[in-house]
Amino acid sequence: MKHHKIVLPIIVISQFCCTSLWFAGNAVLNDLVANFNLETNALENLTSAVQFGFIIGTLLFALFTIADRFSPSKVFFVCAILGAIFNSYLILENNTFKSLLILRFLTGFFLAGIYPVGMKIATDYYQKGLGKSLGFLVGALVLGTALPHLLKDSMHAFSWKNVLLAISVLASFGGLLLFILVPNGPFRKKGTSLDLAICLNVFKNTSFRKAAFGYFGHMWELYTFWAFVPILLKTYSELHSDVQFNIPLVSFFIIGIGSIACVLASYLAEKFGTQKIAFSTLLLSGICCLVSPFFFIMANETIFILFLLLWGMVVIADSPLFSTLVAQNAPEKDKGTALTIVNCIGFSITIISIQLISNLYHATDSTFIYMLLAIGPVFGLISLRTKKLF
Repeated sequence: MKHHKIVLPIIVISQFCCTSLWFAGNAVLNDLVANFNLETNALENLTSAVQFGFIIGTLLFALFTIADRFSPSKVFFVCAILGAIFNSYLILENNTFKSLLILRFLTGFFLAGIYPVGMKIATDYYQKGLGKSLGFLVGALVLGTALPHLLKDSMHAFSWKNVLLAISVLASFGGLLLFILVPNGPFRKKGTSLDLAICLNVFKNTSFRKAAFGYFGHMWELYTFWAFVPILLKTYSELHSDVQFNIPLVSFFIIGIGSIACVLASYLAEKFGTQKIAFSTLLLSGICCLVSPFFFIMANETIFILFLLLWGMVVIADSPLFSTLVAQNAPEKDKGTALTIVNCIGFSITIISIQLISNLYHATDSTFIYMLLAIGPVFGLISLRTKKLF
């Protein structure tokens, strides 16, 4: 039992180290644009390439039930090393825009063996207190996501190549740490055969379906908000010419504060119920989407930043709660596959949302476009409101 106490911190550290690969390209984007003569829309395309790689990866991992048939720690380790290698290839001199897209796609592909597999390892260890452990886990993902913004602010003195190599070393370390210190969990049920029907069959369970639909609504809003945080700050500065933000640093705090919210929500869920807290946070983030245009008008940057910090908390706080509900309502032997296919669909939705808001942003000057992010929370709230899931 003593060993179990170190398992969660190890998974959390490994998850943080490895998910820093996610936005590594964004951290050095200006250098990539300058070095390889890229177009200005490179950000959307390179970000979408990672998301697309993650989607294809999670789809194949789910169809072939990788996380249930093989040792999840080994899968995590192999994917961390391969993700780190493809990330480090970004520094090669002879890269083109096409090769950069392929490298970001491959990094995203192997992240499919990191983020959902990390959650699967947690479910193999913690049946009691699963929500709390997933809270810490998603918190680690949030900090890993926010890290490039901090690097962008603090690593001016270093070559962009060193920033990328540092992230690759960090990811390799995370994979190795988990592989050495976290064996298969006591609650792991090994899936044996290749069963392509599992991905569809899990959705026949009403409780599982409702939890998954809640998660899909949450994902419509989440990654688009994260991608647009620097743009929200830039827009406010343009509307109020006397205001100047340190955009990378403020972006780090707005995204990073979500890690605290994940842990807090998981503790509240133990006290008041997972479904109730998930519903409440989804409702709050939906309200943030709807009222966001009014905060751009306010000539008080402190209130604007506080609003974005609140939004940064409620937009992610329900993520570990949905993962808990999905895991609790999935069959034991198919848990890894269930978590992976739900991730796959959720991230597919993020691409649609990011592209929609990006196109509207380039086509109009309106701040009302962010109200469309409320579509996701409304959809999620409708699917959560009826039946108690667990």
